[in-house]
Amino acid sequence: MGSTNSTLLKIPNVEVLMQETGFSPAHIIRLHDRFKALDKEGRGHLCPHDFGAIKELAMNPIGDRIIGAFFSPGKETVDFHTFVKILAHFRPVDKDRPKEPNSPEPINSRSNKLKFAFQLYDQDKDGKISRDELLQVLRAMLGMQVTDEQLESIADRTIQEADLDRDDTISFEEFRKSLEKINIDHKMSIRFLR
Repeated sequence: MGSTNSTLLKIPNVEVLMQETGFSPAHIIRLHDRFKALDKEGRGHLCPHDFGAIKELAMNPIGDRIIGAFFSPGKETVDFHTFVKILAHFRPVDKDRPKEPNSPEPINSRSNKLKFAFQLYDQDKDGKISRDELLQVLRAMLGMQVTDEQLESIADRTIQEADLDRDDTISFEEFRKSLEKINIDHKMSIRFLR
């Protein structure tokens, strides 16, 4: 227990970070160890190429988009606190955790998970998923398994079904509605301690 406390004491504002993300001290320590392992040069921040060491991301067809989600526009580095806050989107919802009155919505709420997923598609950050943006993701995920004609058909059908205002794009609200029956917590959760 002593080494746990000494590790936590080295992390600035760790209590606030745990409060904001819902991660336990054990989770924070594990994430801190992972962050340090990725930060091979000991700079105190990560660059996009540092994420290449995560084989699951390297093998993921949209891994570059997931990595990009860690970085704010115009920023080329991410510090430990930001790293943890992004990963908190993938923390399973703690149904037993009491909701504090007047507290902000948890980072790992259904709505925030959907916003995170939406930004992986909305690459130009205009608040809508265009047919071209959808096609880019479909091409990355399905690659050579289907023809371009089939991909275009899938994209057109997806937009037709989700596009409620008929502007040929998918807004966040339309994206959210189209995924109402999907268990997004299950699909976007990582067990951080096994």
